[in-house]
Amino acid sequence: MKILDKYLLKTFLITFTTVFVILFFIFILQTVWLFISELAGKDLDGLLVLKFLLFSMPRIVPLVLPLSVLLASIMTFGSLAENYEFAAMKSSGISFQRTMRSITLFILFLSVISFFFANSVIPYAEYKFMNFRRNIAQVKPAMAITEGQFCEIGNYTIKVEKKIGEKGNFLKGVTIHKKLENGEGNTTVIKAEKGELISSESSNTLKLVLTNGTYYEDVIPNKIEDRIKIPFAKGTFKKDVINIDLSKLNQNNMNSIDISNTNTMLNINELRFTIDSLNQNYKKDLKSYVENIYLRTGATSSFYPIYGNKPVKKITTTDLFQDLNSSQKIEVLKIASNTIENTILSIGASTFEMENKEKNINGHWIALYDKFMIAFSCILMFFIGAPLGSIIRKGGLGLPIVFAVAIFIIFHFVNTFGKRVAQENGMSAFMGVWMSSLILTPLAVFLTLRAINDIDGMISFDVITEPLKTFFSSLTNPNTEKNTIQQIDAESILELPVLEIEAYHVKQKMLLLVYGITFLFGIGAFYIKNTIVIIGWLVMCILFLFFVFKSQKQMEKIAMKTQINLEPGIIISLLIAIPFYGLLYFYNSKIIQNLEQNLSKHN
Repeated sequence: MKILDKYLLKTFLITFTTVFVILFFIFILQTVWLFISELAGKDLDGLLVLKFLLFSMPRIVPLVLPLSVLLASIMTFGSLAENYEFAAMKSSGISFQRTMRSITLFILFLSVISFFFANSVIPYAEYKFMNFRRNIAQVKPAMAITEGQFCEIGNYTIKVEKKIGEKGNFLKGVTIHKKLENGEGNTTVIKAEKGELISSESSNTLKLVLTNGTYYEDVIPNKIEDRIKIPFAKGTFKKDVINIDLSKLNQNNMNSIDISNTNTMLNINELRFTIDSLNQNYKKDLKSYVENIYLRTGATSSFYPIYGNKPVKKITTTDLFQDLNSSQKIEVLKIASNTIENTILSIGASTFEMENKEKNINGHWIALYDKFMIAFSCILMFFIGAPLGSIIRKGGLGLPIVFAVAIFIIFHFVNTFGKRVAQENGMSAFMGVWMSSLILTPLAVFLTLRAINDIDGMISFDVITEPLKTFFSSLTNPNTEKNTIQQIDAESILELPVLEIEAYHVKQKMLLLVYGITFLFGIGAFYIKNTIVIIGWLVMCILFLFFVFKSQKQMEKIAMKTQINLEPGIIISLLIAIPFYGLLYFYNSKIIQNLEQNLSKHN
């Protein structure tokens, strides 16, 4: 490895490690906040909290790793370009793709590692994490009850207003719902002023002693007409003891594994086997369901019975009643009417079950494709961040963070949206998982080609900074001329680009129309939350960005005709178009207006 490769790789690794550690720490804090209700107020020791965080750490890596690669790439290559190190390399005959070689090899190696990590470590960590969350309340029985929440213990659902005492075993404001023996519903409610939890680590019974309470029990009369009155029995007590059996729940061994049906806990081989089994069961259930619907008609067996293996007579006419008398016709119509009603009820009852099975299959497919997407996202983010950093020529933690966060938010939003739609069977699982990568891959190719060809005139921040400069300048100096957005030297203009300006105005009008439709679709997607409306909004967003691109290309044609630099650039326009198109529109309109005014004065 040459000195240049070592230097570039060392610079990137230092930045990448620093960014990864900081982002990982931030996401760990987010995890603690999400599960604070399971950790706070339960008298957990430091070891249990540490194990909880260790089991939750691997699930954060798929979020942190691509963002770290993106931010580290922008910072590293932006710093090299800002300090003119790239200029020195190019003057020595070293191309941009040559400078990327050592880091590209590292990114490829990192992608392979991330794939095996997603296929092996993350499933095992999820496996342990889910069981740890399930067993965390079973280490000590008092931990199974949380203040202000209904907590399920055995056949009882318990809520307490406050827990006091060193171990939290003294309760105030106790409300208990007792389930029936079959586990369906409850008819008994107990309310008590105070309670005490008494247990032993060697015992599988939790004793709950209640003081000064009342119990209510629904009474179900034998006569149906008496049930309308909803009678119940009420009683009071000074002291009552409830023994709760914890034999099935109290598993002090944290290594015990009871949950194994979550798709995030499976590796690729297990996912393929599970998907195959689920598909076979789904087809079998669907076939059985269709056959049951057909057999419910009863028309064939009633009027056209089959004897032995004798084939059914083929019907060649469209009049199915020609061989039936009047009574048989009436009976057929009654059977048809009843069959339709029963079929509708059966379909309504079975649709929910079949949809859940489809969602379960889709969830397994998404988990399978996600393991490959994590590896590809590292490569994708590198080929977006590296050329973008060399183009913007800014290092440090300022501008690179803005770009990295903006790009990653788009990536994460589209990825989450695609998975949700695929989960609901709105699109294939492959498209749902890979949609974000397919959208950003053209951007990566485009930026890489621009960086290789040393074309960096597409990014400018004048659209943001110039209006602010003009505003503050007008406040400090009111006599300053307002038209200071773009100063144009009219003598350098070769000819008046009339046709190009007219074409630009036409495209701007079309762009305003598309933006209005996109805005309406966005409001509809926010309030209606329908899959078709959301997909329509995404399509309109893509169409809107396409028209923004065409409009800015027209600005480039005007710049070529006038031999001046008209801002903003295409990339900045695409990034700020959707939220700040109004600012972009008025800025461009002001530029064209100033151009036409200066040309008219010159003529």
